[in-house]
Amino acid sequence: MFPVLFLVATTIATNYSSSGNDTNEDTAAENHHVLPIVLVLSVLIVISILLAWYFLRLKNQRKAVVTTVDKKIPNGLLEEQEQQTVVLLPRSPSTSKTYIPIPVDCLEEETRIRSADDCKLFREEFNSLPGGYTQGTCEEANREDNKDKNRYPNILPYDHSRVVLTPLDGNPCSDYINASYIDVSCHLWRVCPKEETVADFWRMIWEQKSATIVMLTNLKERKEDKCYQYWPDQGCWTYGNVRVAVEDFTVLVDYTIRKFCIQYVSCDMTIKPSRLVTQLHFTSWPDFGVPFSPIGMLKFLKKVKNVNPSFAGPIVVHCSAGVGRTGTFIVIDGMIDMMHQEQKTDVFGFVSKIRDQRSQLVQTDMQYSFIYQALLEYFLYGDTELDVSSLEGHLQKLHNTNAPFDRVGLEEEFKKLTNMRIMKENMRTGNLPANMKKNRVLQIIPYDFNRVILSMRRGQEFTDYINASFIDGYRQKDYFIATQGPLSHTVEDFWRMAWEWKCHSIVMLTELQEREQDKCFQYWPSEGSVTYGNYTVEIKGDTMCDTFSLRDLVLTFGPDKQTRLVRHFHFHGWPEIGIPAEGRGMIDIIASVQRQQQQSGNHPIIVHCSAGAGRTGTFIALSNILERVKAEGLLDVFQTVKSLRMQRPHMVQTVEQYDFCYRVVQDFVDIFSDYANFK
Repeated sequence: MFPVLFLVATTIATNYSSSGNDTNEDTAAENHHVLPIVLVLSVLIVISILLAWYFLRLKNQRKAVVTTVDKKIPNGLLEEQEQQTVVLLPRSPSTSKTYIPIPVDCLEEETRIRSADDCKLFREEFNSLPGGYTQGTCEEANREDNKDKNRYPNILPYDHSRVVLTPLDGNPCSDYINASYIDVSCHLWRVCPKEETVADFWRMIWEQKSATIVMLTNLKERKEDKCYQYWPDQGCWTYGNVRVAVEDFTVLVDYTIRKFCIQYVSCDMTIKPSRLVTQLHFTSWPDFGVPFSPIGMLKFLKKVKNVNPSFAGPIVVHCSAGVGRTGTFIVIDGMIDMMHQEQKTDVFGFVSKIRDQRSQLVQTDMQYSFIYQALLEYFLYGDTELDVSSLEGHLQKLHNTNAPFDRVGLEEEFKKLTNMRIMKENMRTGNLPANMKKNRVLQIIPYDFNRVILSMRRGQEFTDYINASFIDGYRQKDYFIATQGPLSHTVEDFWRMAWEWKCHSIVMLTELQEREQDKCFQYWPSEGSVTYGNYTVEIKGDTMCDTFSLRDLVLTFGPDKQTRLVRHFHFHGWPEIGIPAEGRGMIDIIASVQRQQQQSGNHPIIVHCSAGAGRTGTFIALSNILERVKAEGLLDVFQTVKSLRMQRPHMVQTVEQYDFCYRVVQDFVDIFSDYANFK
């Protein structure tokens, strides 16, 4: 458009110049004054045309890619005149380039090369993908009676691969639903249900004999509705002809599992035998982004495969539009199968193939590169999950020094963790000169993305910093706060953190002094009360258990005179170098902390040793591992510790601490095989 307008402007100027050559000398003086005026007017007209064209184009673009953010009106509701569409990223002009499969042995090097220069080669590869099947038609999706069944008018199923429902009497268009068959691993792609299509959704589940639903979006994201809640929170609800009853649900840190009993009630009130449907709802995947780490997604994918019965129909997978997160999930699944069967990966070819069945699958270059990250994670570390019944045999392999070629080896397993890169570029706040003196150990500084942020004091810069990191629990994000033992000048910040984040439990894993060195300032009174700035701490009780002290503290915020009970668990017998003599004491303190949490509302648990990494990380790892053991009978020490190290450097610092995690789990299984102590 710009070149055409430029040509128009040039033509106008040229035509005026030609007219001037045809005049005689008597009119030359007059033209001498007229021509500049004409030229100025011409330029103004061209500028007006350009501005009008620009604003018209901008208006049309906003209509084409409107989102709920664009359409907000003062009362916060969404205008209904125009339907939302999915923003489709521009493709590069050249889509003829193809990429050959990668042998698994070359995956690490190829991923490294593509990741260089801010993932430039990943973007090039992604932009070379075909958008979809060039011969594909969407006539059924575009029928007037079906348009309202599409959440986004530009994300439609092809006629050749769409799911066809059994037509309802008297309604020829009732066979339509915005869903596509993907003939890889027997999946159904599905745009998430709208309120008016929930009955069709459950009719599809019933007719396809699907037993598993994979949901990859939250109901609301960035204040936008992404999916209608198509299941009841409790009890039973009927959607069209399908009755859906909630049987059970389990909430975990990255995903939620819901189990439904569904029955089909025909028009003559005949009830067909019930079926069990499991929904696995991944809650840690941001819209248009990717999860922080592929660890949770790989664990989720394995759970999906284990849950889905071999006799069931296709797995139903959906996000909001059914292209971005949905496509990413299915590619990771398909590529892991290819890695096992063919010892290679072909992400480019696989995405190209499934886009022939539903266009635009895998929506962003970030999602595309995340696929490679997940595959590399799987290739490098494999499946390290264990059933508790196989733990004893696994421990024998880890400690078998007589068979070096048959064993994984504890040292080799731990070495993989120590090879993880510490992201020093993400520690800017802790490394600011004003904050350096607040760090006990300069190598252990919180990452910026999950550091605990305090309220900024008016007129005082850098008062929002404390050396503390939010750490995910087994069931809940940011369930722990890993921090260092307070210094004399950071005690008030420590209590300010406990107050502002509503903490009711503090776990201390160090002594005040060890090997004649100060490891932690005593931040509670031995008797009576003590005041730190705006916070007063009063001791109400001090009880000695087998391996830990239990102190009841009352924390008072001075200006408001509000109080809060804080329980202080001080574990004894864990030397700075080494591990506790036995694991029973660790099991007991973890159980006591969990009971306190249940009574006080499950706010973050503050955990600290001296620097807030070695013993702190081991305690948090064991808490998460034992929670999973009692809930699922499964454990994954390696990935648990790896996840912690991605959230705070040096968590679980030594191979002895790593081995201790395995030993405590074995003690737990031996002593509490029925898990009664934790229930």
